[in-house]
Amino acid sequence: MKSLSALAGLFGAKLKIQPTHVATVDEFRVNVLTSELPVIVNVWSATCPPCRQLAPVLVEIATAYQGRVRVVEVSTEAEPDVLASLSIQATPTTVVFDKGIEVGRVTGFRPKSWFDEMIKVELTR
Repeated sequence: MKSLSALAGLFGAKLKIQPTHVATVDEFRVNVLTSELPVIVNVWSATCPPCRQLAPVLVEIATAYQGRVRVVEVSTEAEPDVLASLSIQATPTTVVFDKGIEVGRVTGFRPKSWFDEMIKVELTR
């Protein structure tokens, strides 16, 4: 049986990569703190309009930078220790990690072009 990506390729479509959902301390450690790749972490809330606006942008980023940058989503419903470790005060908050170390953060919606430039400048040195 052919994989979804192979079938998508047959029709000229590119399979969209979804951000990895993280809800526990263990998942955060594995997907963010010990990641070989730089990680963009988005903390979001289901009741936040800018969060909903940012969601498709993060799918575009995860797809465009697959294998070079990991995109992770953390809901405000995640384990309290995950949210406490990130010191989140508003949503959406995007926190960027490289080799397990926070290298930047921004609050609010940002377009794909902002992420493209940030990745180019901060994560591909």
